Formats: sequence, structure tokens, C-alpha cells
Amino acid sequence: MIRLFIADDHPIVRAGLSSIVADAGDMIVVGQVSNGDDLQVALRAMAVDVLLLDVSMPGPGVIPLLEVLRTSHPSVAVLVLSVHPEEQYAMRALRAGARGYLTKDHSPGELVAAVRKVHGGGRYVSATLAERLAADLSAGADGLPHDRLSDREFEVLCLLGSGRSVTEIAASLALSVKTVSTYRARLLEKIPASSNAELVRYVVAHGLMR
Repeated sequence: MIRLFIADDHPIVRAGLSSIVADAGDMIVVGQVSNGDDLQVALRAMAVDVLLLDVSMPGPGVIPLLEVLRTSHPSVAVLVLSVHPEEQYAMRALRAGARGYLTKDHSPGELVAAVRKVHGGGRYVSATLAERLAADLSAGADGLPHDRLSDREFEVLCLLGSGRSVTEIAASLALSVKTVSTYRARLLEKIPASSNAELVRYVVAHGLMR
């Protein structure tokens, strides 16, 4: 029996995932949380095989959280679930330690297949993402400017583009205002952009809204 843990801030989504798991027959939900901070506490208290992790859940950003989980709970296979298109977060999530990435518009059957695959030690990406990755490798493309950002720079970019102030971002990421301001300055050089307004336009144009 696969012991599954669900981390998602929407009760309806958690209920839906639990229902899908119940129908699968070889899985059981052993716990649920609605934010990243509670997740880390809960995983210390129970045995979990597979974690279904929402990208946009409150608490630490998904990439820092994955990096922590990779160190503190290496035996837990993490399957990231997201409403965001795969090209926005998938590669960063996989590099940070996720075993798979699945957008929430896929079928229940594909979710069950993904859980079984990551539980068995494999990695899971959709056929669409696999084709895109193969195309990128064949082309040798460097990608868009945001593809070359560090994970933390990317996180700050998405938050700035969603209208958060430097102070709000500092509080949500547990960083100092000075540190976030430094990241902002780097972003203005790397995107490139000359103002917050231009960063917002870039984020909106590339569908990176948080």
C-alpha cells in the first residue's frame, strides 16, 4: 500500500485527490496539510512514501521547500502538482529534488500512474514536457532570460511580477529587505528591465504570475 501525503491549500482539491486515491486501491492518504510550514512538521511524525505537493501553497516557495525535503526526507518521492504550465516550473522542480511534475488539468488516471511511477523509483513527466525537453536539447537553446535565473531570483521575479512589494516578499521568503532588494537589482540587469513595471509586464507576458 502506497502511503500518500497531500499538501495543498485548497480543501476541495485535497478532497478530490483523496477520492482519486481511494478508487486506485493500492494507495492510502495518511495525512494532509495546507501550507509548507505544517508540512515539514507533519512529515517528521509519520511514514510517507509519496508526497503530492502543490506549487502555489502558502509558506516557503516550492523550490526552497523541495531542497529542504531532499535533505530531510530523502526517502519521500515528491510529485509536484501545479496549475502553472510545465515550462514555468517543471525543470526547476525536478532539479530541486522532485521525482515528477504534473499539471492539474491531467486525468485522474494519469495522476495514479504518476504516483505509482515515482513510488517505484522512476521519474514522471508528461509526454508533452518530454517532447519539449527533447526539442530544447536538440536545438541547444539557451532559453528565455528567466530560464537562466537562479531559483531564488526566479521566485523573487514571480512575486514582484504579481504585485508584491520588496517588504512583503522579504516577509514571505524569510529574507531581509536588503537581500530582496539585491535580488531585484540583479533582475533588472538580467531580464533586462528598468523598473518594477517592466518586470510586471515581463512576468505577465510569459505567464509567470504567482
